[in-house]
Amino acid sequence: MKMISDFFNWCVLVLEVIGDFTGMGYELANIVIFVFLQPGLIIIFYFLWQKEKKKNKLK
Repeated sequence: MKMISDFFNWCVLVLEVIGDFTGMGYELANIVIFVFLQPGLIIIFYFLWQKEKKKNKLK
């Protein structure tokens, strides 16, 4: 369990550093990354995948 706790604490530290560096703070950095950025990337990659599937089907 110590390894999981250490990894979690490292992730929190990374978010705190990002928050301090950008001036957003920990909470806003967390929201931007996990509510907007990550789902946005998933949607973009889904559409790119669908485009490639369609392109390969036409060949």
